[in-house]
Amino acid sequence: MMSPSPRSVRFEDAVLDKLAKFVMEHPGLSVSAAVNLLITEALRMEEHPGVLFRTGPTGRRAVVVGGPDVWEIVRAVKATRASDPDASPEEIVAMVAEYSGLPVHQVRTATRYWSAHPDEVDAQIEGADTAAREAEARWRRERDLLAS
Repeated sequence: MMSPSPRSVRFEDAVLDKLAKFVMEHPGLSVSAAVNLLITEALRMEEHPGVLFRTGPTGRRAVVVGGPDVWEIVRAVKATRASDPDASPEEIVAMVAEYSGLPVHQVRTATRYWSAHPDEVDAQIEGADTAAREAEARWRRERDLLAS
């Protein structure tokens, strides 16, 4: 990958104001990094209609418009596949849609995004799984302490 090089870009004052606000709301993010992030996300949204990006407790992540985070849907797809390895892809999508209450097109949107960015989505799944294991361990320790 080539190293980034300076580019001259002119922004309208209103865009610069919004960009400055975005940078202030995201400590540790430079203006250059924010521009790179937002342009990357805009290009991904163009490539993957139905996906947008939001900031949350774990940072920026892809979400399905009108639905949950992409990683949540993909985790459900993986769990469904693991529990029914003989199901067809269409059956997996239908089961996830039925169990989650999501429309099939949202499940498909998430799987298409994952297929283009598996490392990103899988890292978010692993982060969520790790946080859940740690929370359960804390709960068990507290329960054991109080039961003594």
